[in-house]
Amino acid sequence: QLQLAVTGGGLVHPGGSLRLSCATSMFTGPNYIIGWFRQAAGSEREGVSCIVSSNNQTNYADSVKGRFTISRDNAKKTVYLQMNSLKPEDTAVYFCAGYVDHDTRCNLGAGWYSYWGQGTQVTVSS
Repeated sequence: QLQLAVTGGGLVHPGGSLRLSCATSMFTGPNYIIGWFRQAAGSEREGVSCIVSSNNQTNYADSVKGRFTISRDNAKKTVYLQMNSLKPEDTAVYFCAGYVDHDTRCNLGAGWYSYWGQGTQVTVSS
């Protein structure tokens, strides 16, 4: 079973940066996908980015392309979401999630993900 623990949220000014971390309990073995999602108050959960363990293929929502970067550190068994040029509309609770699959491309639909970490609040405000 894949276990996920999220850290790194907080309050940041517009234009600032934050890095979220998702520590995973299973980082080797079968191919798996880790994704980042967010949910703003009153809105549906939105896929932000994902990464495939076997080939590091990544995917990004259009709203974050060029500003957010997903990456993996095998030694630390952690997936990161580096968020730069943050905007007030990035304010949300952020989650990481995962699923095990043979696919070499990752999906941003929440329905694909079987395992979810707890959320962390990211607030972008002046």
